[in-house]
Amino acid sequence: MSELKYVNAGDLCVAYEESGHPDGIPVLLLHGFPYDIRAYDEVVSILESSCRIITPYLRGFGLTRFISNDTLRTGEQAALAHDLLALMDALSIPKAILAGYDWGGRAACIVAALWSDRVIALISGGGYNIQNIVAAKHPQTPEKELLYWYQFYFHTERGQEGLAKYPKEFCKLLWKLWSPTWQFDDATYQETADSFMNPDFVAVVIHSYRHRFGLVEGDSRFEETEKALANQPQINVPTIVLDGDSDGVIPLESDEYDAPYFIGEYQRRIIKGAGHNLPQEKPQEFASAILSFIE
Repeated sequence: MSELKYVNAGDLCVAYEESGHPDGIPVLLLHGFPYDIRAYDEVVSILESSCRIITPYLRGFGLTRFISNDTLRTGEQAALAHDLLALMDALSIPKAILAGYDWGGRAACIVAALWSDRVIALISGGGYNIQNIVAAKHPQTPEKELLYWYQFYFHTERGQEGLAKYPKEFCKLLWKLWSPTWQFDDATYQETADSFMNPDFVAVVIHSYRHRFGLVEGDSRFEETEKALANQPQINVPTIVLDGDSDGVIPLESDEYDAPYFIGEYQRRIIKGAGHNLPQEKPQEFASAILSFIE
């Protein structure tokens, strides 16, 4: 059974669930937006006899809170990575298997790229998740621009007000659009939707989607990390990339784009019938990727 715990780590008092063997190989399961740790419930049930599992709420989600009122509520990618490092330090985890998708996959990819000595292996839903902020300023094809409507919406004050007024309704729409083949019920959604009531949810989300387009400044403490990420660093740890063939926000493409970023042991698995929320839609396939580095 997973146990809810809290630990002060960097800027945050991180709420996380822990299960499995305390002395087993550490595995950190990292959720994305707009999801939470419930995305991993079935993955945890598959893994808990094989390893030590840590599943944290990211900044702005669920029961995780900022320690100081004065800390910038940034959602920039470097902040997510430093949150992950701080959590590993707070839990005395020198190295771990990192598994994530969306925001969580981004944090995992960054730590794997810049602090590879902390990573046993990487499972990344959606491929190379490190943002290219400079390139984001340039238009993509109309088909891709259409998929990013929610990001452009968040660039406006209307979008910020809309998310604040309708957080659960807005995120439920994204679930439907991004996972068109997943027939989730209201009870499943509600288990996660309560995480969007975090007092910093709107601020962190809005900052994230503005920062990734270079529209707002980040936290100066993460400036050096952001500079390193601007070089689009390669990842040399053993990696399995998981891509859903029905992802409504990241269309399935050839491996030609992502593969050059992974210079260590690398494998790509395409998951049929899966959308964006890979661990919750296809827990067996997600867990199997992790077990590839344990068994």
